[in-house]
Amino acid sequence: MGGESTTRTAPRSGGTGTGPAGGRTGQRLSGLAVALGIVLFLGGFAWGAVVYRPYTVPTSSMSPTIDAGDRVLAQRVDGGEVRRGDVVVFKDQSWVTNAAVVKRVVAVGGDKVSCCTDGKLTVNGRQIDEPYLPAGSLAEIKNFPSVTVPKGRLFLLGDERQGSLDSTAHLTDAASGTVARGAVTARVDAVVWPMDGMLKKPTGFEALGTLSSPGPLRTIVTMIVVGAVLVLGGGAYGPVAERLAGRRSRTGTEPVGVR
Repeated sequence: MGGESTTRTAPRSGGTGTGPAGGRTGQRLSGLAVALGIVLFLGGFAWGAVVYRPYTVPTSSMSPTIDAGDRVLAQRVDGGEVRRGDVVVFKDQSWVTNAAVVKRVVAVGGDKVSCCTDGKLTVNGRQIDEPYLPAGSLAEIKNFPSVTVPKGRLFLLGDERQGSLDSTAHLTDAASGTVARGAVTARVDAVVWPMDGMLKKPTGFEALGTLSSPGPLRTIVTMIVVGAVLVLGGGAYGPVAERLAGRRSRTGTEPVGVR
């Protein structure tokens, strides 16, 4: 008839059911993503808590590498794992009572260290490039006699040589300013507040031997970030699928013409 119109309705299975939005495969995959994300996220934090310790550095003796008040993450290591160029955390009662100290290892047991030759620190007769020092500063504010580091001990300096109470301030001690490897509790990997990131590799010491490898901090951060993305993405699948299904249901009834 002339004024009569008809409509075509969408099938009942077109998304208007009361079951969960999205197909079964999508729901399973989203659940799997959430589960895997939780494992990665919590596993990353747990691994980090086991491997790393946070420290707040109270002085500027390691400036500009680490400024006063900076928050760092230091990997728990055995003193035997320490290499030249490492920034380490240690405790030595002859230096500071009941407090941790952060300094850079410039020489290890058996090394002969002195300063200065042409304005540079010298270890085993090699002049060491130290790009981490403050711009325009000297390798040391005073010359000191050659020191042969005893086996099992370390010679440490601050990056801010003018104000650092380091091995040069303890040269008259029985151990000539050196610290036992066993006093080291951790090796600094990164400055996390402010977010300056991983410490740069001390390439000036490469000619003297193997440098330390970075800790697993990057892997841990990747686990946490990927885990968070999977949890958020998997959790968002249901609402997104439901919204899309709602749109399809609203467009499921449409005019097909006038007869």
